[in-house]
Amino acid sequence: MLKLEKVHTHYGAVEALSGVSIEVNKGEIVTLIGSNGAGKTTLMMTVCGSPRASSGRVLFEGRDITRMPTHEIMRLGMAISPEGRRVFPSLTVLENLQMGGFFANRQEIEAGIEHVFKLFPRLNQRATQRAGTMSGGEQQMLAIGRALMSRPRLLLLDEPTLGLAPLVIAQIFDIIRAIRDEGVTVFLVEQNANKALHVADRGYVLETGRVVLADSGENLLANDSIKKAYLGG
Repeated sequence: MLKLEKVHTHYGAVEALSGVSIEVNKGEIVTLIGSNGAGKTTLMMTVCGSPRASSGRVLFEGRDITRMPTHEIMRLGMAISPEGRRVFPSLTVLENLQMGGFFANRQEIEAGIEHVFKLFPRLNQRATQRAGTMSGGEQQMLAIGRALMSRPRLLLLDEPTLGLAPLVIAQIFDIIRAIRDEGVTVFLVEQNANKALHVADRGYVLETGRVVLADSGENLLANDSIKKAYLGG
């Protein structure tokens, strides 16, 4: 479904990604782990076209999207919930969700909101509440829900549990599984490597802009070097 072929990405003269090749197959949860500054968010944003890859190719469902503008990429069936949540704090939950359905008609927006409220009952309870007054966990649910409003086939999640309490983190990962079970493929960047690898079918390890290891989530959890570097073992 998603494929990166020898992708290099630069910020000016600085190379942030160096020959990265990654594949996410339909129906999978694939996670990307690595230390701060490894280039995880840069990789995620390169998929979305901002920044664009300096060389190499990004393919979505076999189509080359390397040079496409971000809004055109999103129209193809991809959505992102970016790091930091980035909800509209002065808008209500309902209004935030409506913003996520920007490309949809009224009927599609109503169906999307109903779908999100089934997945996140708490958002239904907070429908008229301004997003800026909600807890971090509720804002993260809203950010994911807003991304789902476009009914994507591929959902990109960048650090969805950053700064959240352990109980809320567990809830978010349960939701990620539920989203996949509904038929949405998930590509996940996550600092909580232990939780991410438990939920993932496969994982990649990124170090200083290079993929240094790729394996099943189960095998990465059992890998001694991964345990020492990312799992506190």
